[in-house]
Amino acid sequence: MKLAHLLPLAALVLGSAAAQAQAPAQPIKLRVAGNFVAAGLLQQQKEQPFFENFAKASGLPVEIDYKPMDVVGIKDTDALRVIKSGLFDVVALRLAQASRDDPTLLGADIVGLSTDYDTARKVWDAWRGPLDQRLQERHGARLLASYPFGPQILFCKGAFTSLADMKGKKIRVSDQSLAKFVEKLGAIPVTLAFGETQQSLERGVTDCAITGPSSANSAGWPEVTTHVMPLGFQVHQVAFAVSLAKWNALSADQRTKVADAFKKFETDAWAYSRELWEDAARCNTGKECRIGKKFAMKEVQPAAADRQLVADAVRTVSFPLWAESCDKVHDKCSAAWKQAVGPLVGVK
Repeated sequence: MKLAHLLPLAALVLGSAAAQAQAPAQPIKLRVAGNFVAAGLLQQQKEQPFFENFAKASGLPVEIDYKPMDVVGIKDTDALRVIKSGLFDVVALRLAQASRDDPTLLGADIVGLSTDYDTARKVWDAWRGPLDQRLQERHGARLLASYPFGPQILFCKGAFTSLADMKGKKIRVSDQSLAKFVEKLGAIPVTLAFGETQQSLERGVTDCAITGPSSANSAGWPEVTTHVMPLGFQVHQVAFAVSLAKWNALSADQRTKVADAFKKFETDAWAYSRELWEDAARCNTGKECRIGKKFAMKEVQPAAADRQLVADAVRTVSFPLWAESCDKVHDKCSAAWKQAVGPLVGVK
């Protein structure tokens, strides 16, 4: 065949190769079950925008189908089962609620452990590895990131001066660790969904309730409560996990870009959470604030005895209770906690 005849064929081959090289990569499709819309500004201002702009944040051709759990009717207690089922690729794990299926999830947030942002971050970073290992081995998922709602504090309908005044009162709690601590105060723990709490306070079904100031502000708790004590019991975290099947289907480069995007989101969300917490704490007590709605609650400063009671809870109530329940489903649970978290709080 003459050279003149070969030139069109060569051009065709080169053109085909160039077209293939320029063809866009197949999009990565991710179905995401996010945190509740009712969770407030963290979900609305940070979480949802992060997922909706994930392609830009990661630099990957990603198509996200993002749905908050309360929009699609998923209970937060079912989050681990949802991700294991493959119904969603990425799921928000509200750790206190999802820990009913596996107490390992609560290891970074038992009562008295993570009571302020700085401590919570150190504890989370220490527990991240053991938790990720457990998710991979037991639940077919991989840990990506987290954010906290911030120190969970006490709101009451009626005056009080210290935790000693809680005796006989009905207090809304969200997990078993907090329930046992409330019982130690001589109070009656009432397990209620967050969305039901404001009405329960208004009707007197509960006397007090525990949550963060930003969540309380968004949900209107200061409309039906009068006094608040800014003493943290837990920080209530949300973690995001991706199914191992979806993760393993990504290339090494794609995994790196996904992980980097979630790392930046985590840093941003933790900082915003603190900003919201501090602003809402001022709003709820009638001080100058710029994000939340201003109310006029009375702030009850915790005494040294109150602070000591919470600090002692790790050793006397929450860790023994949590360790017993966690070891039943994961025999290395408390041993891993003592190695990773114990040195931070003096538990051996």
